[in-house]
Amino acid sequence: MKILSIRSISRKDVPIYYRRLYTGKAEIELLHGTAECGIDFSIETKPTGHKEITVTLACAVDYPLVPLIRELKTFINKLDNSGGLPD
Repeated sequence: MKILSIRSISRKDVPIYYRRLYTGKAEIELLHGTAECGIDFSIETKPTGHKEITVTLACAVDYPLVPLIRELKTFINKLDNSGGLPD
């Protein structure tokens, strides 16, 4: 399993400055081909500077959820660190 990309990322307007909410479409490479699934994710910056990422899938994927969510969180963290998320 590999996360190929997250496309159509849009930021939701939230009045809390340390919490950012996004929606997008994740393209995931699975054993039997690729799948596209809508996702909602949030990035909350704690007072210590640690980022807590939460991911919710909008569709059912024929793959175990724990490793899939872990890979999505890693991919989103890399996107955020490189400036790939909208402001």
